[in-house]
Amino acid sequence: MVDLVNELAGKVALVTGSARNLGRATAEELARAGAAVVINAREAKALAEEVADGIVKAGGRALPLVADITDEDAVAKMMAAAKAEFGGIDILVNNAANRSAAYFPEMDRATWDRAMGAAVIGAFNVSRPCVAMMAERGGGAVVSMGGLTSYTGNAKRSHQMAGKAALQAMTRGIAIDMGPKNVRANMVVVGVFETVRSATSSVQHTMHDAIDIPLGRKGTPQDTADLIRFLVGPGATYISGQTIHVNGAAFSAP
Repeated sequence: MVDLVNELAGKVALVTGSARNLGRATAEELARAGAAVVINAREAKALAEEVADGIVKAGGRALPLVADITDEDAVAKMMAAAKAEFGGIDILVNNAANRSAAYFPEMDRATWDRAMGAAVIGAFNVSRPCVAMMAERGGGAVVSMGGLTSYTGNAKRSHQMAGKAALQAMTRGIAIDMGPKNVRANMVVVGVFETVRSATSSVQHTMHDAIDIPLGRKGTPQDTADLIRFLVGPGATYISGQTIHVNGAAFSAP
């Protein structure tokens, strides 16, 4: 029987972009399930330490690490620190993203590259060493975070849509390549959520306000964290290569 109180005991999770919002809620939920958690932020050191401190005070284990995941050297240092502290990685949540809006004909290459960097290059830099560790440790789970606009479309979001579509394909590829090593990979696509944007984000909450949500409310970070906890746990050992939408029935993928 699966222990649904402490089902991730003995596991180590890395959640990128976990200083706030969905990433923070996910890190805290995985810690509640018994996992030791690596809290990653690109530069928000104080916020990452706040999340880690809260987990430790609640009786869990956490390590805050600041690293730009688009930088291979920074990722290598983060992996080494995580391995030194906890022994390796069993769970990876690719949550970090660069959120911006730009009209396609006026978009500069730097804006495009930043979106690709976080969604694709960064996820590649982190996923490759993590799945290798998972294989050595007898298996593991990867969850990548997708975006609703990759399915519905949205003005000034072509770079974001392209990045998340590529991440979905990469996640499916990981599931296929790593399945024989007992490493699973899935994507969770979030809908309209109540979150706090960083000071550098140019995306406003009004972007999806016109979308009708049959359940009658926007999602919360906990709505996603609960699903991720299930997907990386012992109750989902035959779920891999899938894309699951969390959006209150706002959109149903074919």
